[in-house]
Amino acid sequence: MRELKILIVVVFFSLVTYWGVEPFAHSQMHKHVESGEFQYKDMPAVAEGDAAKGGELVMANCVACHAITSQGVAAPMDPVTASTSYGVNPPDLSNAGAIFASNYLAAFIADPAKASNVSHKFPEGSGKSHPMPAYNWMAPEDIANIVTYLKSIAKAELTPKEVFIDACGRCHAARYDGKVMGEKWTQIGQKEKFKYEKDSLAYDIQVLEYQDNLKKYMGKLPPDLSIIIRARSENFLETFIENPQTQLEGTAMPAVGLTKESYEKVMKHLENIGDPSKPERDGLGIWFLLYTAIFTVLAVLWKKSVWKKLH
Repeated sequence: MRELKILIVVVFFSLVTYWGVEPFAHSQMHKHVESGEFQYKDMPAVAEGDAAKGGELVMANCVACHAITSQGVAAPMDPVTASTSYGVNPPDLSNAGAIFASNYLAAFIADPAKASNVSHKFPEGSGKSHPMPAYNWMAPEDIANIVTYLKSIAKAELTPKEVFIDACGRCHAARYDGKVMGEKWTQIGQKEKFKYEKDSLAYDIQVLEYQDNLKKYMGKLPPDLSIIIRARSENFLETFIENPQTQLEGTAMPAVGLTKESYEKVMKHLENIGDPSKPERDGLGIWFLLYTAIFTVLAVLWKKSVWKKLH
């Protein structure tokens, strides 16, 4: 009976600490931000447009900077050269219509700095401007046509890694994203295992050049995301990706404009590279609980067997 009372006291104070003290301390150190569920309600909805007209507008206005590889349009510059010109490599638009919310895309085309919440980086009179020009001179119907075209050419199903590359991979590296040593995701692409060391070093030099340009544009080099899934809470990552200014006011990271589904795929990829043993660990959970239950029964029986002679 004495042991049971001690157990109850220990369990009680453990629960108070876990469900009372620790969450309170965390709430004081990290503010809680409510998610907008990637709806971007401050941006107006976009009507269905004419994909054919949108395609003509994209070919006339976008391919000077952007690749659309699914349509046979190659990038006009390699990533390093592009980053020298723009600070960052412009994204391939092949799957933009599936990855990004339609109303965000429309708002971004009209005014990229405002839509991505980085206007503070380009104050009036500073001589600085967003690398993508604003198309606010374009009629809303034409912008809707462009969005409709981008949606029409996007793949129906994208892998978590494909979404990560388009949404995050031009600014963030992931050094653990590789099957063997020497492979990793860099801002200019997947570094494979090279046969010759000189080729590996040449690739690394290109990465360093790109990173130098990115640092000038962003103010600092964006962090490697290999283990970010372990370093930050789910709420922080969701609200930070949705609108970075809510968690870190003044940050140079733009609001990315992902759909809810795209965000979940990004998180899945981050989980795959940052916590690859999670599925195996989850699979062992039921066996661990079963072992604990059997061990508890045996421990109780053993205790009764040993102590019955002393009472």
